[in-house]
Amino acid sequence: MDSNLLYSEGILFIISSPSGAGKTSASRRILNDDPNVTFSISATTRMPREGEKEGREYFFKTNSEFENMVQAGEMLEYADVFGNKYGTPKTPVENAIANGRDVLFDVDWQGGIKIRNSHLRKFVVSIFILPPSIQELENRLVLRGQDSAGVVKSRMMKAKEEISHWSEYDYILVNKNIELVHQDIKSIIRTERLRRVNRQVLVEFVNSLNYEFEERYT
Repeated sequence: MDSNLLYSEGILFIISSPSGAGKTSASRRILNDDPNVTFSISATTRMPREGEKEGREYFFKTNSEFENMVQAGEMLEYADVFGNKYGTPKTPVENAIANGRDVLFDVDWQGGIKIRNSHLRKFVVSIFILPPSIQELENRLVLRGQDSAGVVKSRMMKAKEEISHWSEYDYILVNKNIELVHQDIKSIIRTERLRRVNRQVLVEFVNSLNYEFEERYT
């Protein structure tokens, strides 16, 4: 029996961390490795960075477009982050779950709470990534070269609050080495899939084994 048939619904994997601690890098590696995991593409009001494309990294929206989506009930979660709005369109997520596909979320702790408190909470598994040190976290933000010195400072000031929410998550990883974090997340995904086997499908499979026994040995 194809093991994929044992899973009738997808799982929502939330990965959160302070900016620079590794959630985006870890998410990209999982998406490259696992064809049954799809990425939840967020909507945002911030401007695209170099190399980003509409519908790949984000759905880029104006403030009015974003607010219209919120008012229409189209967002699973949304928040203001460093002066820009971010949110998760809910329809693609619901469709993925119904089709047995897992969904990966790269969101901050605010988004994580809202997803865990949403009507989809029974599907959620949450992972928080901590930096090995505060100095290393700042070094990574500076070296990636995406933000001005002022924005880096703002992100570091915000990091303490973000880290304070670590205990709300199911799994906690320390990113000393991104390859080890990647392997740990792969293990978590496999474990959760095994925990969430569709029981009715499994009962039917075991019944088929019993029927085979009867045919062969009685």
